[in-house]
Amino acid sequence: MERLTKLEVRDLTLRFGGVTALDNVGFDVMAGEMFAVIGPNGAGKTSIFNCVNGVYKPQAGTIRLGDTVLTGRSPASIAALGVARTFQNLGLFGNLSLIDNLMLGRHHLMRTGMLAGMFWWGRAKREEITHRADVESVIDLLELGPYRRTPAGMLPYGVAKRAELGRALAMEPTLLLLDEPVAGMNLEETEDMARYLTEVRRRLGVTMILVEHDMRLVMDLADRVLALDFGVPIATGTPAEVQNDPVVVEAYLGGAA
Repeated sequence: MERLTKLEVRDLTLRFGGVTALDNVGFDVMAGEMFAVIGPNGAGKTSIFNCVNGVYKPQAGTIRLGDTVLTGRSPASIAALGVARTFQNLGLFGNLSLIDNLMLGRHHLMRTGMLAGMFWWGRAKREEITHRADVESVIDLLELGPYRRTPAGMLPYGVAKRAELGRALAMEPTLLLLDEPVAGMNLEETEDMARYLTEVRRRLGVTMILVEHDMRLVMDLADRVLALDFGVPIATGTPAEVQNDPVVVEAYLGGAA
């Protein structure tokens, strides 16, 4: 059976003054797919994420999640629709424990007000207990149990990157934007992250878009790949097709290969 389209990006154009960051970019991501976006530094990869989650407002084009148009919406409303994101640079609160950082990912799912939450009684108490149980399931999935009470600022780097993924998963996303999830990791940490992403996909069925410079990770995990160069799409296809595309090779290596 053909999978339904989860995300549709059409004719996306983003400019900053006289600089065009994205030029008529278009692609589809199917439900349950791992879709990767690659390109040299400055190619526009992160700009796509910033448009999808509402941080940037493109000058032209549309972004549609299922039947819902995302363009023009606020980041908060897009998050409420099930779009979560990790960041190149860790966005954890260093003075909060790992579990409290993950609980922040549940904020948009909570319904009780500030007053009830302050006194932790009635519905607020029951709701927090339920959300903490959901966070514990994420901790188990990512094998973060030993660090549950550790302040995020004291976590080893590879564990902190995993915690960043955990906070995004705590949002219960249907679309997960992974912005360089293995940046700065050593080989062992990279292989661990690849294993966790594979397990997340298998168990949760989350649709993922991956931006990453580690080509081995992209080739191992992605179903399809979009290559960008200076904001312009230059190839889309399977990892092997894109990797061997002469235009992609020239963009990365200047025609040296």
